[in-house]
Amino acid sequence: MTPAVTGAPPVTLREMRWWDIEPVLDLERKAFPEDAWSPAMFWSDLAHTRGPAADRRYVVAEEPEPDGGTRIVGYAGLGWNPDTADILTIAAAADRLGTGVGPALLEDLLAAAAAAGCAEVLLDVRVDNHRAQRFYERYGFTTIGVRRGYYQPGNVDAFVMRRTEKTEKD
Repeated sequence: MTPAVTGAPPVTLREMRWWDIEPVLDLERKAFPEDAWSPAMFWSDLAHTRGPAADRRYVVAEEPEPDGGTRIVGYAGLGWNPDTADILTIAAAADRLGTGVGPALLEDLLAAAAAAGCAEVLLDVRVDNHRAQRFYERYGFTTIGVRRGYYQPGNVDAFVMRRTEKTEKD
């Protein structure tokens, strides 16, 4: 477990496991009510996070609860091939927006992409999600294209954004 964000309450990042799927789905449905991922999508991607052929990383952000338990307040996923990484999903609980949870999750994914040797990181973001677009721009992402009707069932377009990683050749 890695401390990610300090403040009240502190947040810790850790690898997402199968028992996190239900609380993550709750956050997913609240963050993306029109186009939330299904349980099967998370199960499928988590199957690719372990072993020698792993090509995914999923993390959760959790905070302590007064009763001694923890609450998941964010999650994020990354997939990669030898050259390119894709941010597959990222979200923070509504009551934790603006508290550093999102940056901690994104920075973890960017570090994983760098560790995998990826020269670029891509993501898709709804064209109507201006807050997320500004967030990604602060991390060096630029818009490179549009996917028409990408988000279903609402038929909402997505901007494709890219961040190019510096390499020793640059």
